[in-house]
This record gives sequence, C-alpha cells and structure tokens, in this order.
Amino acid sequence: MQLAPDTGVDDVNNVSAPVIEANAAEKTIRIRTCIATKRRLDDIDLLRVVEHPGRPGVILPDPKRRMPGRGAWLTPTIAALELAEQRRAFGRALRVSTTVDTGHVRTYLVEQTTGPDIVRKTEH
Repeated sequence: MQLAPDTGVDDVNNVSAPVIEANAAEKTIRIRTCIATKRRLDDIDLLRVVEHPGRPGVILPDPKRRMPGRGAWLTPTIAALELAEQRRAFGRALRVSTTVDTGHVRTYLVEQTTGPDIVRKTEH
C-alpha cells in the first residue's frame, strides 16, 4: 500500500477517517420556492409548514423540518403569510381540499418577530 503525501488518502480507493468526518459535518443547503412570493431561497431562509396529521386543514409551522407529510415553504414574515392566504397557496401546495387554518403559523411568526415574553425578577 502506498501513501499519498499529505492528502489524507491511504490509496486511490480509500479515504482516511479525518476527511470522512469533515464531509459528514457539512450540511446540504437546498433551494426552495416560497409559496407566497415565488422567490427561490435557501431552505434555511424559509419556514416549512405542514398539515396537521390528525386535523385536516390545520397548518402547522415546522421550524425543525422533522414533521411527517407534505411540506410547503414560506418566507417567515406576516406579510408573506397574508399573501399566501390571499392567493390560497396553502391548499394548492399542501394538496388540501378543505379550508385551511393558519392560526398556528401566524402565532409562531408573531412570537418570532416580537421575541419571547420573559419577565425577569431581580433581587434588590
């Protein structure tokens, strides 16, 4: 077996462990289209939304991108949410035939823009 000098490669077919670990740490960024604005953005710049699995028509935010089911992507602003509602984009993107309830998404976006309501007690 011949070692290639300082390349991290043991031979032509095998890659040494440090190179594999570095590649595994990289995260793939995908391009997605906002259902409201039709702008193509990185998926990290958009909010994924899904239909509630047990309640048809209820749309939930999925910031961790882990919920099951068909997802749609939305620019995380109230203006984009209102535009998507106006265009009826949720029903088309999520293939929902009933009326949609976006209350959970609106609440999530309001909380994200205003920040958490934390009451801190100070000792005097």
